Amino acid sequence: MSKGGKKGGTSRYGALLGKEMLELARSMKLVWVPLVFVALGIMQPVSIYYMPLILEHGGNLPEGTVIEMPMPLPSEVMSGTLSQFGVIGILVLVLVYMGVVSGERSSGTASLILVKPVSIMAYLGSKLTAMLLLALLSLLCGYLAAWYYTDLLIGKFAFGEFLGSFLLYGLWLAFAMAATLLFSTILRSSAGAAACVLVLLALLSIAANLAPHFAGWLPGALNSYAAQAANSTIEYTDVFVWVIVCTVLLIAGAYALSCTLLRNSATID
Repeated sequence: MSKGGKKGGTSRYGALLGKEMLELARSMKLVWVPLVFVALGIMQPVSIYYMPLILEHGGNLPEGTVIEMPMPLPSEVMSGTLSQFGVIGILVLVLVYMGVVSGERSSGTASLILVKPVSIMAYLGSKLTAMLLLALLSLLCGYLAAWYYTDLLIGKFAFGEFLGSFLLYGLWLAFAMAATLLFSTILRSSAGAAACVLVLLALLSIAANLAPHFAGWLPGALNSYAAQAANSTIEYTDVFVWVIVCTVLLIAGAYALSCTLLRNSATID
């Protein structure tokens, strides 16, 4: 490809990415999705800290009862926060993006864009980039909120553990977004795409937890590794690197397969 062609492809990708980010801003997703993660992040340390008080006033206990609960370690609170993100957070992200391609194919928007001199790689690449930016921004906001309130109410949580667990869990979210893009390209139904993604993520997580020696190299193990990083103890270090390599390859493979499927789709004929 000539330098002019490369420059043109880059500029078109940049324009499409700007369109995607503008759409996120106009729809307020760039605001309310991170706020959901912030609420989830605050909920964990605050609920743990005030749990004795909540039980005392709402548990219908005999008068004079004193509830004493051992305060968990800051690392346990932060790993619990990641579990919150793994249930509600991922559900929100998948529902937000379940129609990222299928919705535009059904409305005809994809056809209007792709009849122009726009490559499918730039089209899907801009969408995946926007998805990753929103997911990682939301995770960062929520995890920072959890870190702040954990430090304020529970105890100190080291920056190294914060960064390591954030990066590992961010990679898991990146895989979830790539899978969402793929299923939204395969299926015309947005609900069907969301269901397939959620089932896939659940199966990978269950397999990694039940059989770490056999499925510990799959992306589902990133949940466990992120929690372990929060506790400064990485187990099964012999396959740890393979988890990262496998996840990165699967993300790239999901993007490449999405491009191939959309290129062969009747939508752009």
